[in-house]
Amino acid sequence: MTAPIDGRTFYRLRAPGTDGATSTAVSVRVDPARPDPYPVYLAVGGGRRRMSLTPDEAWALWRCLSEAVASLGEPPEHIRTRVAPARR
Repeated sequence: MTAPIDGRTFYRLRAPGTDGATSTAVSVRVDPARPDPYPVYLAVGGGRRRMSLTPDEAWALWRCLSEAVASLGEPPEHIRTRVAPARR
């Protein structure tokens, strides 16, 4: 997919809730044209928990988080999907 005209790309996935009836939205926005040093924006739970990250912080988070969740066992089925970039 080509990048959107404004340069922003969104990645989204929903995680099932612990009760089985609800789910939690997880989204990441990448905005390389952003003037400040934080082009990565992470939102968990419909925006209740938000964080802007530098590219180096995002890579460090990815590395630590991937190792941490890998220690919990095999990935669940809901994660075995392709997360495609979206325009919005």
